[in-house]
Amino acid sequence: MIEVRHSASPSSVETATNADLRKNFLVDRLFRTGEVHGVYTHDDRLIVGGAVPGAGRLELPAWDVLGTSSHLARRELGIVNVGQSGHVLVNDEKFELRHLDGLFVGRGNEVVFAGADAAFYFVSAPAHAAYPTALLSHAAIEPVKLGTAQGASERSLYRYAWGQELQTSVLQFGVTVIADGSVWNTFPPHLHDRRTEVYMYVDLDDKDRVFHLMGQPGAARHLVVRDREAVISPPWSIHSGVGTGSYAFIWAMGGENNDYTDLQPVALEDL
Repeated sequence: MIEVRHSASPSSVETATNADLRKNFLVDRLFRTGEVHGVYTHDDRLIVGGAVPGAGRLELPAWDVLGTSSHLARRELGIVNVGQSGHVLVNDEKFELRHLDGLFVGRGNEVVFAGADAAFYFVSAPAHAAYPTALLSHAAIEPVKLGTAQGASERSLYRYAWGQELQTSVLQFGVTVIADGSVWNTFPPHLHDRRTEVYMYVDLDDKDRVFHLMGQPGAARHLVVRDREAVISPPWSIHSGVGTGSYAFIWAMGGENNDYTDLQPVALEDL
């Protein structure tokens, strides 16, 4: 139910086969009815996972790799519902989540997932302090408008936890929705030298794909990504992508710095 990924050096990506890239950086098959699946990456010790309760309930596991009796004993958690309406119990307090609604859960809590048609994506990160649980309604968040229609990069950035307003130890996450007629996300690309970032692509049609760019500037590679698949972007890697149809993605970050604007733009001539 949990897979462990070790860190990879930037130079290894330049000569990796496509199979190697997918094995080391693509996260798939997280969403299986009645089960919780996760991937633990040694890059900033993030865990990304999926929980699909079906007719029952699912507890957030305390996998052996954590070395604790509870998943959140030393961690904090971000959740986004990528399915239909469901709810999350935090110490038996019920939080209703519709499609793309989020929930932040602080250190020290117990979490249970429920909802016959729900599918919960989650990311957890090590936490030095405990902060209150917060429901993050997608409809209530004012998006930041980015890109242009002419550049096929028009998109809406919904910031759930981003270093302001909602206090967390290290975790940041949110949702970016690509406008109809646009295809590019995070373009031009950038780097987060002190943070690992994970992109979870959602709301793609079965026939559509996203070509996700990764690697160091000047030595970029790509992964072909389906609906409800994610890519781990280490701190040395750019992240950007272009889709064959409409889509959204959930971005989540953890690391030394939690200032959302702490990034390094990459000029197109450096790609």
